[in-house]
Amino acid sequence: MAEKYILTLDIGTTTIRSFIYNSKAETVGSAVDQVKLHYPSPGFVEIDPEELWKSVVQVVLISIKDAKLSAAQITAMGISTQRSTFINWSRETGKPFHRFITWKDLRADKLVNQWNESYTWKLFKASAYVLYLIMRSQKFRAGSVLKFMNTQTTLRLSWALQNIAPLKEAAKRDDVMFGTLDTWLLHKLTGGKIHVSDVSSASATGFFDPFCMEWGGWALSLFKIPRSVLPTIVDTAGKHFGTTTPDIWGHAIPIISCMADQTASMWGSCCFEVGDVKLTMGTGTFFNINTGSVPHANVAGLYPIVGWRLGDELVYSAEGSNNDTASIIKWAQNLGLFENPQDSASIAESVPDTDGVYFIPAFSGLGAPYNDGSAASGFVGMKPSTTKAHLVRAVLESLAFRIAQLFYCVREENNYQFNIIRVDGGVSNNDFIAQLVADLTGLRVERPVHTEMSSLGCAHVVGLQLGIWKSKAELKSMRKVACVFNPRPRVKKAYDVTFTRWEDAVKRMCGWYTANKSQQSLSTVSDSSSSSVTPQNSFKVPSRKNGKYT
Repeated sequence: MAEKYILTLDIGTTTIRSFIYNSKAETVGSAVDQVKLHYPSPGFVEIDPEELWKSVVQVVLISIKDAKLSAAQITAMGISTQRSTFINWSRETGKPFHRFITWKDLRADKLVNQWNESYTWKLFKASAYVLYLIMRSQKFRAGSVLKFMNTQTTLRLSWALQNIAPLKEAAKRDDVMFGTLDTWLLHKLTGGKIHVSDVSSASATGFFDPFCMEWGGWALSLFKIPRSVLPTIVDTAGKHFGTTTPDIWGHAIPIISCMADQTASMWGSCCFEVGDVKLTMGTGTFFNINTGSVPHANVAGLYPIVGWRLGDELVYSAEGSNNDTASIIKWAQNLGLFENPQDSASIAESVPDTDGVYFIPAFSGLGAPYNDGSAASGFVGMKPSTTKAHLVRAVLESLAFRIAQLFYCVREENNYQFNIIRVDGGVSNNDFIAQLVADLTGLRVERPVHTEMSSLGCAHVVGLQLGIWKSKAELKSMRKVACVFNPRPRVKKAYDVTFTRWEDAVKRMCGWYTANKSQQSLSTVSDSSSSSVTPQNSFKVPSRKNGKYT
């Protein structure tokens, strides 16, 4: 029987990876390239579509060559992509109206703040809460705590429709096709034949209703997003993705699956049961829990998304995130705190503590339980005795602290029995962080042999669809764990005071830029004014009591 080969293409925030797997889920070929990010203005983070396309084509060619195969020998392929990064292009010409606007882009920050503070939105949430009290529907409960974030597509798309003149005019002529990165890539790979997005990618946009499993009509109406520009929503795997055109890699390759990177990571980590937890530590941190067939609305700030839909199988996930993880490590490296990220763990362990120094990792704001886009990053508590080692330890501790907070948010409103956290992503290779996560959560942390779970997850889904593997149980049996970090209760107790002090430091940085704007507006007040006015931070900082955030 001829060997079957699966090609996977994973496009993250900073890297493009292509892997070739055989029927034993072994890697036989691979290639990697960097995603080039553009920063044309402060807060703008973009990807050039032509540069990305050339990299995608090249990295797949190299991986096929590395496997000593031809495109004709590839049985099928699967794709995983970063979420919420989007582009708009002409229906008639296929030309884009702008570069990709990435999930880390902050151009719509003013709109985000305006909407969150608007009477319209406050009335919307109050009405949703009343309906929740009457009907006890989780959908309305979710609506009552819904908050706009820069990472969602919604207001960045609204900004684009308002501010990019050619796009605005084309929308009036119905000459616009919208797509997140997956949609655009499928459109390109199939020669413009399909305009689709799978449920996992669509659910991360912010204007998809996971309770109704369709684009949210209220959001489209409220933000004047034409329904005609949106892709058709499809299952996470199937024949609806078509095949690549032969001219790209020399032979047509069936596309069996296309999904969001965090869904792919859940599959790679075999998080198939309700309550299973995976933790991806890549450019950002994403903490996902399998919530089964019911979307979970968490008032602490985690949000319900669609994990995957495969025919009759619909699985949801509750997700919490921290936007800066590997980006913090890279920043610390550029700052000169260490030459090689692999050395950071040993540097942190060279000192017994941080000497009272705390770091707040908030270059892109803070997620749950703060959900504060105006928070600032910074070191607190530096003194003459502070060394580089103390700073390095403070940085690594802060990343573990944020993960612990996400876990506490999950634990607050779920009755699941948690035992294991399955980690992946580049930062998971840091032993100091992995061990501290185990200590603070009280859970066993498992790190796989290969930490690129998105690529493996794609292969799992494709192989299952093709019948290469017969069941999820078989996929679990092939899972390879490289290292296990067991919790140390003594260490957790020793960290109680440190963690509490760190949370106090975080509170001081919450709402920082909001207060900054207040200070700037106050600077226009005449010096002769007898009033003594101090800018107040209007952001309500959550407090933790008995392990719960209030």
